[in-house]
Amino acid sequence: MVAALLATAFAGSPIARAQTPAASRFLGTISAINGDTLAVKVDADGDRQVQVPSSAALKRIAPGQKDLSTAASIQFSDLAVGDRVLVRLDPDAPAGIAQALQIVAIKQQDVAQKQQADREDWQRRGVGGLVKSVDPASGVIVLTTGAGATAKTFNVHTTKKTVLKRYAPASVSFDAAVPAPIDAIHAGDQLRARGANNADGTEIAAEEVISGTFRNISGTISSIDPATSTLVLKDLTTKKVVTIHITPDAQMRRLPDRMAQMLAIRLKGTSAGGGGGFGANAQSATGGAAPAQRGGQGQYGGSSGGSGGGAGQGTGSGQSGAGGGDSQQMLSRAPAIQLADLKKGDAVMLVSTDGTTDVTAITLLAGVEPLLEAPAASQSLLNNWSMNSGAGAAEAAAQ
Repeated sequence: MVAALLATAFAGSPIARAQTPAASRFLGTISAINGDTLAVKVDADGDRQVQVPSSAALKRIAPGQKDLSTAASIQFSDLAVGDRVLVRLDPDAPAGIAQALQIVAIKQQDVAQKQQADREDWQRRGVGGLVKSVDPASGVIVLTTGAGATAKTFNVHTTKKTVLKRYAPASVSFDAAVPAPIDAIHAGDQLRARGANNADGTEIAAEEVISGTFRNISGTISSIDPATSTLVLKDLTTKKVVTIHITPDAQMRRLPDRMAQMLAIRLKGTSAGGGGGFGANAQSATGGAAPAQRGGQGQYGGSSGGSGGGAGQGTGSGQSGAGGGDSQQMLSRAPAIQLADLKKGDAVMLVSTDGTTDVTAITLLAGVEPLLEAPAASQSLLNNWSMNSGAGAAEAAAQ
């Protein structure tokens, strides 16, 4: 998210508009300050050292600010490790010495405040769920959340002004999401939108939309490699062996035996035709397709970037079936675990990045042996928990 804030802030600035060669400026985060020299971790190509002479123009802007004419002048002593900076190099500096002509900074605390405000706004004005249909001509995306008695449909209205983003391949980072046209969104994708809702909460005029295709996997762990933070299992749906990468952002929990049994009884009852369940109803919520329709792939919505930050926090009025919030609360109360807590032979269910044989875990649930007796219902439960928990990795991207 931080890079996105700076990109927005600098997009309309005189610096961005100037016809300055890219090599003469760089964007990054201050990693150290030694005397009059900054060490900057550059977004594009590693670390850079830049000397800041007293003649350099130093400015401070707020996240999202586009006009440098109102930027406040600051002193070198005002800069700190963790601040985001756009450094413009002096073309007349002595050969072999990188000197700053101008530095435009966004203070770390300003970024944190902006991220917190964004999280609260996504909670207050955001909706999230699975895409049922997309009409590129009208710009309307039909979104569903929950199932059975708690199922709800939203019409997400987009315009040319709506910011449309999509998670990058094999990424769960909100910050790494890239612009994408509306026709990149497909039925079954997970989507979040924020904007102005109508009175009954069925329509939203979207200001920002983020979407992505994710995958559901259930299976038994066949091996674990702590050195590479990976585990290998056989997907029960596709029957293929999959390598799962576990990052520090992955949300991992283990169901206690009693909780797993209670959930299994509830899920088996509702998938057999009881009211308010998942089962076939949950599958039809993705546009009439079971999770296995697209190569065994289900969809996940930003637990998540993140998370942290960005779109991952809350889904507005979206709810889940099979006991609604009760089931979601049960999962959220399950003890958190680490990779070291898993062992060969454990049964797990997870939501991951899209991929066939190599994926990154977003949400992983262990202790699920009883739930695998109702696999379709259980995967729907996991999807809804993931996208409503506001704690997963897809939006844990506030870096």
